[in-house]
Amino acid sequence: MRLYLTAPGPLRASSGPRMTKTIGYRDWRWLALWWHHFFLLWSTINGQTRYSIPEELKQGSVVGNLAKDLGVGLSEIFDRKMRVASEAGKQYFSVDAGKGELVVNDRIDREALCGQSASCVLPLQVVVENPLRSHRIEVEIRDINDNSPSFLTQEINLKIPESVALGKRFPLESAEDPDVGSNSLKTYSLSKNDYFSLKFKDTKNGKDVPELVLDKPLDREKNALHQLLLTALDGGNPAKSGTCKIIINVLDNNDNFPLFNENKYKVSLKENSTKGTFVIKLSATDADDGLNGEVKYSFGSRTPESVLSTFEINDVTGQIVLKGGLDFERSKSYLIDIIAKDKGIPEMEGDCRVQLDVEDINDNAPEIVLTSNPSPVREDAPSGTVVALISARDLDSGDNGKVTLRLPKRSPFTLKPSFSNNYELVTRGALDRESSSEYNIEITATDSGSPPLSSKKIIPVSITDVNDNPPVFTQPSYNVYVKENVVPGSILYSVSASDLDFGENAKISYSILDSKVQDVSVSSYVYINSDNGSIYSMHSFDYEKLKVFQIRVQAKDQGSPSLSSNATVHVFILDQNDNAPAVIYPSSAALGSLSHQRMPRSAKAGHLVTKLTAVDADSGHNAWISYKITEATDASLFTVNLYTGEVRTKRAVSEQDESSQRLLIEIKDDGEPVQSATVTVSILLEDGLHEPILDLRQKVAEPSKKTGRITLYLILSLASVSVLSLVTFLILAVKCMRSSRSSDSCCMTRSDCDGYKNPNRNLQIQLNTDGPIKYVEVLGGDMMSQSQSFRSCMSPMSEYSDFTLIKPSSTTDFKEAISVLDASLPDSTWTFESQQVSRE
Repeated sequence: MRLYLTAPGPLRASSGPRMTKTIGYRDWRWLALWWHHFFLLWSTINGQTRYSIPEELKQGSVVGNLAKDLGVGLSEIFDRKMRVASEAGKQYFSVDAGKGELVVNDRIDREALCGQSASCVLPLQVVVENPLRSHRIEVEIRDINDNSPSFLTQEINLKIPESVALGKRFPLESAEDPDVGSNSLKTYSLSKNDYFSLKFKDTKNGKDVPELVLDKPLDREKNALHQLLLTALDGGNPAKSGTCKIIINVLDNNDNFPLFNENKYKVSLKENSTKGTFVIKLSATDADDGLNGEVKYSFGSRTPESVLSTFEINDVTGQIVLKGGLDFERSKSYLIDIIAKDKGIPEMEGDCRVQLDVEDINDNAPEIVLTSNPSPVREDAPSGTVVALISARDLDSGDNGKVTLRLPKRSPFTLKPSFSNNYELVTRGALDRESSSEYNIEITATDSGSPPLSSKKIIPVSITDVNDNPPVFTQPSYNVYVKENVVPGSILYSVSASDLDFGENAKISYSILDSKVQDVSVSSYVYINSDNGSIYSMHSFDYEKLKVFQIRVQAKDQGSPSLSSNATVHVFILDQNDNAPAVIYPSSAALGSLSHQRMPRSAKAGHLVTKLTAVDADSGHNAWISYKITEATDASLFTVNLYTGEVRTKRAVSEQDESSQRLLIEIKDDGEPVQSATVTVSILLEDGLHEPILDLRQKVAEPSKKTGRITLYLILSLASVSVLSLVTFLILAVKCMRSSRSSDSCCMTRSDCDGYKNPNRNLQIQLNTDGPIKYVEVLGGDMMSQSQSFRSCMSPMSEYSDFTLIKPSSTTDFKEAISVLDASLPDSTWTFESQQVSRE
């Protein structure tokens, strides 16, 4: 139902539902003033509020009571920031926060807003916040008769031959009135005269075109010039009018007019047609001969500039082509008046009209309008929370103007339609500020044209933090290695934790949880900087008293409620290199005296002279031992293995070599600083000395061959020795073989093992049970000395026994080695683990 408020006084009923008062011209100003102050109309259609006002209301005029109509209290208007968002692009209305009234904010010209559309409605959005909501209202703008009809030109010049037939019609210019309805153009009138009358030609668009009709024959000799006045009247009350002067020149005979095939032509072009596009080719014929029958074409004299700038016509062929660009949104059609004139005297002309309709194409991308700026959203906001208000529009028509909006897939937001092309941007699920503290929401608007056009708009939405993440250490436990004797107050390590939250929720403080180390609180050993997590020592550490302890560190944030997490710091005390290597073999070198060795001059290159063995009480790299000759009588004759300590010949001994050789061997560890010891080895080169037994098993297998070889050596070397000397050497050889066969067990004694004691090291035991000789190998526990092995059981000729490198043994061999060690060292306890034998 629609109601209209009217001025007081007697009413009369019209054919429609509106009751109006019959007033005269003098009452018009009073009625306009009354409308300005009192005429407010609102109605509710399908839950939507609509107001109706006349155009040209003064600024500040009241349109309606928004607070009352929308059910919003006056106190809420300011608190909820009620405001009006216009879809027209200009803010014509505003809200009076004190009264809750919708008032006019700017001049409203209906003709500028809606042109000659029969209905003029301004859609508005009333936006309130806390919570964010929008209401759609409409304001109907009614037309008032504020425009007079007008002609494009103030004077029309016609040249009419005197021989023209009665009833000939001459089209005149139509007047235009921007007003609509009853206020629009209604009729024309012609000033009184004897020769012409006024008639109208109906057109398809419903507008009447005035035509001048000849009612009486013209006589140039009597009256060569006629002046008439054409008046256009609108239907307003009071009516308004506009005039145009018509000047008619009467010409002499050229008695045939050019005639077009049709009076009106209709064509259409797409709005994306390019310059030079063919529109239509017109043709007019003239029955006269010669110049009187030659026709040239032109636009009508009253053709508007919009047509002249868009089209051009060939005056000879009558072909019309496109000169400028077309735009359906600017003009949907063009009416083009064409005149065909002959070249006679006087000129005769014919006319026609071309109606060009512009076909819309999808050349305007849709536009996304942000009605309300987005507000920050808490990361724990429930699903469906309104973030922003959005609308979409497209200047195209039909399907080309239908717009759909979409968001990227897996977006935590969604669009909820509200009304028309308006949407609410709401949350779709849980948010996580730590995953994304700000979302740049890309909204894509796509129309339904072919091909469709689209546009995008980025809407930034910030997520506010809540304390939902505890601090997290970089690792659950830390291993810290500290040298013994560290200076008190030294930094041991810096633990670090991070918190994915923001601000106060991410500020972390560190503390040490109370625990015991050797029945003493851990806080007496270390303390921690609560700001950066640096752990400092309270005093120095002693490796012999404390080798390892634990610290439990807690990281706590400053959120409400606060969250925390723990980490364990394992502190390992490292031994420093404060022990030099100690020589344990040869035993004479271990006691600090010279090591005397003998070797034959017949020794070849690679001959094993002796083997040095040393141990280091330190651990790790500090116990890795290497050997090096620093001084030698002849540096070209001997070499020492860097890791095993084996002293061998580099070349065969020559007659020129001195009989007494002296080697100074340096034994050093791999620590920092390096610790070292030296051993002096004295080697005597003797002639006729037997070769050492390189492989006892070979000699046992071939006793007769070995005896013969020794005898051969004796015969060659002692040709002049008596038979008694020969018998003596044979007896010694036989005794040696018997002694080898009777060696069933290891001859290692407790005193022999005392030289290998090292409570801080593991001994690796290797047992050889192959062959008639059984023996145990003892290896150092460090990496560098694992290849250093020597046989602990020797033959009676032990002074010449060479050292043997033994391969790793089996588990059974290790068990046998333990049995041997138990028998040899009954007071010791031996542990067998993964082919490692360690003594406790």
